[in-house]
Amino acid sequence: LEEAAFQLQQIFRIDISIALNILGIESMRAGHCRTGFTCFKLAADRGYSKAQFNVGLCYEHGRGTEKDLEKAALYYCHAASSCHPMAQYRYGRYLLQHSPGQQWDRLQRALTFLEGAATAGITEAQAYLGVFYMRGLQPQEKRGLKYLLLAANSGDAQSRYHVGVCYEQGLGVQQNLAEALRHYREAAAAGNRHAQERLK
Repeated sequence: LEEAAFQLQQIFRIDISIALNILGIESMRAGHCRTGFTCFKLAADRGYSKAQFNVGLCYEHGRGTEKDLEKAALYYCHAASSCHPMAQYRYGRYLLQHSPGQQWDRLQRALTFLEGAATAGITEAQAYLGVFYMRGLQPQEKRGLKYLLLAANSGDAQSRYHVGVCYEQGLGVQQNLAEALRHYREAAAAGNRHAQERLK
């Protein structure tokens, strides 16, 4: 009986969090940002990862509250720890961009979150990792190309352009000008200016 009561309590708690998060989304759409933020925060403080991500967005962009990147990172971290893919991407990026002197453990933590997001299909994370591995202090070209191809195949024209550069210059792959040309054409057709210039 105690177990059943506990399970009902958990379901009720989750349902309230979901309802608060939906109410927050609807409030934001209606232009009531403060109300939306309050709803997100109530759900986030109950441990609901989607609401934690939304609170992070509010703090990052100053919607319904004051802009505060550290608080945004804190909420992204909570959501990322619950495997929320977009939060993993944003928190991983935050760690890389705001880490003093690129501390090794912080770098590894950031990459773990970014790779989790990329594996979950977040195109932005795939593109970010692709460029990161290509341009890092110790470039890992094959790894970078793998992520660039994932992003390109998800429709990211900038990543498609970068894949063309890889084939043109032989980065992480055998040099192949015909393949480079194919990727440049696809990126250019999708509106990528760099690819259009490269084709000229």
